[in-house]
Amino acid sequence: MPVDLCLVYQVLTLSPGHSCLGAHWPLQVPTPPPPSFAGTADILKSPLIIFVMGGPGCGKGTQCKNMATKYGFCHVGLGQLLWQETQRGTRRGQKICDLMLQGLLVPTGVILDMISDHMLSCPESRGFLIDSFRRELRQAKEFERIVGRAPNIVIVFDCSMETMVQRALHRGQVERRADDCESAIRQRLETHYTLCEPILTFYQQKNLLRNIGSPQSVQLSAQPLILAEAAPEDIFVKCCSVIESLQ
Repeated sequence: MPVDLCLVYQVLTLSPGHSCLGAHWPLQVPTPPPPSFAGTADILKSPLIIFVMGGPGCGKGTQCKNMATKYGFCHVGLGQLLWQETQRGTRRGQKICDLMLQGLLVPTGVILDMISDHMLSCPESRGFLIDSFRRELRQAKEFERIVGRAPNIVIVFDCSMETMVQRALHRGQVERRADDCESAIRQRLETHYTLCEPILTFYQQKNLLRNIGSPQSVQLSAQPLILAEAAPEDIFVKCCSVIESLQ
């Protein structure tokens, strides 16, 4: 039976953070054995790997595009990858559609398979900006097992809840996104904060979170946030200072 892509889109975009598929549903499909990623660690041992985290409306998508353009990075957005896969009509895309329509989580193995495929398709990239991947602690640990190393750094964008709500409401009006109504936005934010706490702790213990005081002052801190309420160009300067501290 053909898949109703309109319904899939609703399930995808109504999910917290636009990529945490089914996080607000109680059902969960068992995770299958991890797929084979022979040679992945060797291929991906050199490029920078930067994880980007933040709630809906924090502006990380815009900044990822800017960073990718300036530094020749590949922007790996999980939500976009999943949506593209459902449109291709592949066996994997059909599986993703079926799971979402049943209200089930897409297994970690499938998600990692897609991310790895996308990264390996960009062998000349100087680095990877992986956006909105880690929604469970086990995903972060499994990524490190497959790739053979932790990310170089984790950038976290943070705004007040009211700022993110207002930004997302404006985006919904401009793009006519049905999921950007106020109640859905607040639900996504609450889920985001709940899910991210153990992941932030995990990366903080690895000293991978970065606090930015000013473009001239970059240091590790227990408060790993880019305060993303400034002008976009000022936030971009701070992002650049983080990246350039790694090179």
